[in-house]
Parts: sequence; structure tokens; C-alpha cells
Amino acid sequence: MTEQLPKTVFNWSGGKDSSLALYKMLQEKKHQIVSLLTTINRDTKRSTMHGIPIELLKKQAKSIGIPLYIVDLTPEGNMEDYENSMFKAVEHFKNIGVTHFAFGDISLHDVRKYRVEKLEPSGISLVEPLWGMREEEVMKEFLESGLKTIIVTTMAEHLDERYIGRHIDEIFIKDLPENVDICGENGEYHSFCYDGPIFSSPISYTLGEPMKRTFSIKYDDGTVKDHSYWFANLNE
Repeated sequence: MTEQLPKTVFNWSGGKDSSLALYKMLQEKKHQIVSLLTTINRDTKRSTMHGIPIELLKKQAKSIGIPLYIVDLTPEGNMEDYENSMFKAVEHFKNIGVTHFAFGDISLHDVRKYRVEKLEPSGISLVEPLWGMREEEVMKEFLESGLKTIIVTTMAEHLDERYIGRHIDEIFIKDLPENVDICGENGEYHSFCYDGPIFSSPISYTLGEPMKRTFSIKYDDGTVKDHSYWFANLNE
């Protein structure tokens, strides 16, 4: 029966929404998930935005029991490099019969539109297990799922270094400022999932002192703005 299910690649961030979306797909058993896919900064050897070391991502994949496909990106992280690298990945998977790419997006319409525009020309359909759910519903399902996650990145303007390393639980949610989406859907925070029903065994990790980094972002209108982030010093 598994062979008749559509072959699917799950785009894996290693965090809360990604883990919950994968959990739902594994429960529903409507897709044959042949690989996890993660983008990595080829200099730091860490995932983009979340900053999860490649070795921890490999441990997650091994514990989940699904192979990990890594897409190397340049340190600058420009869109041209990202799109070229992802196009090669899509073509690779298309050649082995993959017809669907899955993501853990919840409500960002511009992100969903971008994914559709880039994948549909290659004949790849989009799967979004969390799409359209209210953030409160997503968080409720996450807390009830048994997945265990810590905060590894925050936007400094919204959440300071005291949030780094905290577990996502009811106390964490109550402590969030009113202007922060409880799921961090606007990038206010990112997380690392280390235990729960999708894993055969917990992922061991260590946390050092939080690190603050500032990036210059160039917008479509040509303006440049600096954005600062706190990162967990996350390691094996």
C-alpha cells in the first residue's frame, strides 16, 4: 500500500511547526515521505535562521527514520543562490518520482504563493498540514502532541536573550508580549525539537551562552535595514 502513496519530500526546519506538521502527516498516512530536506549555511554548517548544527539535524533525521537531504547555501544567503539550489533539489527528487513537497507553514500567504509559483512549473504539488489553522489551534495541538521543543532564535526587537533555551509550554506562551504571534509565524522566534512521538529516542544537545548577531536586509524598494537576532549556542 505504501508504494501507491504519493512520494513526498518534507521540508524540515527542525523546529516546532515542522515537527507538528510531520507528526500529522505520519499519523494520516496519506503520503510516502521519502526524505527530509534542510537548507544549510555552508560556512557555519548550521541551518538557516534556526541555527541548528548539521550534526543535530542528522540526529533528528536518524531518530525519525527518514533520510536527510541537505541543500548548501552561500553565507550571503541571497535569493538567487537559494532559488538555484532549490531548483536542483526539486529536479533531483522529481527524477526519482517525487510529486509533492510538504511544509509547516500556517498563515503567511506571500510565502505560500511563492512556494506554489516555484514548485508548480516543475509539476510538484504543495502539502501544508497546518495551513489555515488558527495559531491557537496549532499551539494547542503542539502542546497535546508530546513534542518537546526549546527556543533557539529570537528577533531581538521582540524577545530578548532570556527567552533563548526556554521550552515551549503554557508558561512560555503566557510570558510572550502581546505583539508576538504565539507560534512565531512572523519570525519572532524559532525552535529546536528534541523529543516526542516522531522520534525513536530523544536528541541530546548542549546550550552555551546566547549570541547576538545583526544582519543588513535589503528590501524590494532598495532600502536597507538592520535586524538583530539572538541565537542559542546550540551544539551536540
